[in-house]
Formats: sequence, structure tokens, C-alpha cells
Amino acid sequence: MKFWLTLFLLVSCCSAFAQAPVTGIVFDKNSSERIAKVNITNLNSGKTAYNDLKGEFSITAKIGDQLVFSKPDHFSDTVSISSYTPLAIYLKPVAIQLKEVTIKGKNLTPEQQLVNTKREYAKIYSPSSNPDLLNMGNGGVGLGIDALYNLFSKSGRNAEKLRGIIDDEQKQKVIDYRFNKTFVQGVTHLEEPRLTDFMQKYRPGYYLVTTAGDYEFIAYIRTNLKRYLRHSKAHELPALPKVKVDNN
Repeated sequence: MKFWLTLFLLVSCCSAFAQAPVTGIVFDKNSSERIAKVNITNLNSGKTAYNDLKGEFSITAKIGDQLVFSKPDHFSDTVSISSYTPLAIYLKPVAIQLKEVTIKGKNLTPEQQLVNTKREYAKIYSPSSNPDLLNMGNGGVGLGIDALYNLFSKSGRNAEKLRGIIDDEQKQKVIDYRFNKTFVQGVTHLEEPRLTDFMQKYRPGYYLVTTAGDYEFIAYIRTNLKRYLRHSKAHELPALPKVKVDNN
């Protein structure tokens, strides 16, 4: 009797910790059509996968694991695995899909905006705006007159300063492009004004935005969300005192 009881407990423990493929299909919640290019992340094991063009996916997980389904143009969804029955996942789109219209100057990526900016300020980005200090002449190596002028003249310093301003602005646009309200709200489910407050307090840096993968970026937001919910009023300004107005 003890042997069978021990064997039963051993099999139960192994089953609890065993991993098996979790399969399913991802749909658009509004249209009920299958959607592809959805990232599936197992928060417990760290494994990631993408579904195929038919919307179908397969990822290993064990009972109790949490899977995050994310797609740039849809809100993310988190599912806790309770069985190995195939899943039907419905992701809500972040906006109503309208008929595609091409509008010049609108909805450009930060890289496209930078190309346009450099075209508008071609003079300060041209090679002649920052030539080498040393040049080769008949007499050998010498100082370039144009280089010295651009280096020490007021116009040269202004051009260098303007390039710095444009480059800094470009980095902020890259951050805004990825750390946008639609995406952050899909991960945090915060509403205004707390959404704006959270984004201002936990705005990521340029390095994180340009190097972190989807899993790391979502994890960054979720980690800071926990901190924000614990200390959301830590930096709030006190309410202004009420002032009694005497009309006499």
C-alpha cells in the first residue's frame, strides 16, 4: 500500500513540474479574424515564440505559468495556464482600422523624420560643414582654413549647437515612438491622469528603448508599475489652500 501511495505522489509531483506544448490560435477581437506576428512570452520560463501566418502558436509551459500575448497594434493580454486544452486568444486592436490614406508628413517614424530634418538643414549636415582640420597640400600637411573658420566662427559654433539640439530631439522622438500612451496603457491598464503621471515619472532612457526586446521592455514597464502603485502619491504636490475672497 505504501509503495502505491509513494508512486502516486511521485507521479503527481512530476506532472506538476512537467512542461508541455500549449497551443492555440490568436484572433482580432473586433473582426474575429486570425492575426499573425503575435509575440508569446512565458513570464515564468522566459521563453518566447511567434505565431504563424495562420494565427496558430505553440509554446512550452507548465500548469500555473503565465503567457503574455503582445502585438504592436493590439493591446496585450495575459493568460494563466490551467490545462493543456488549445487556447483561443482574442486581442483588442488599439484603434479602429480606417481605410489607408497616404498623408505626407504624417505618421512618420523617427528615422523618416530625421531624414526630412537633415534635408531641411542640409547645410549643417553637409560634409563641408565639418571638414577635417588637417588637409594635404603641395607643401604637405597643413591646417584647413575652412575647418578653422567653422570651428571658431560664430556661425560654425551655432551650426554645431543646432546639430546637437536636433540629435537630442531625435532621441526623444525615438523614446516617444516606442513608449507611447497607447502601448503603455495596453500594458498597465492605467487611465488618465494616472497614465500621464506614470509615463512622466518612469520615462525610459534612449539606450533602453533602442536595445531592449519586447519582453524586456514590457518587464520594465510592469516592474515600474508595481513601484508606481505602491508610491503613486509620493511626488504629488500638496493641494493649494483655499482662499476666501472678500467681495466687500
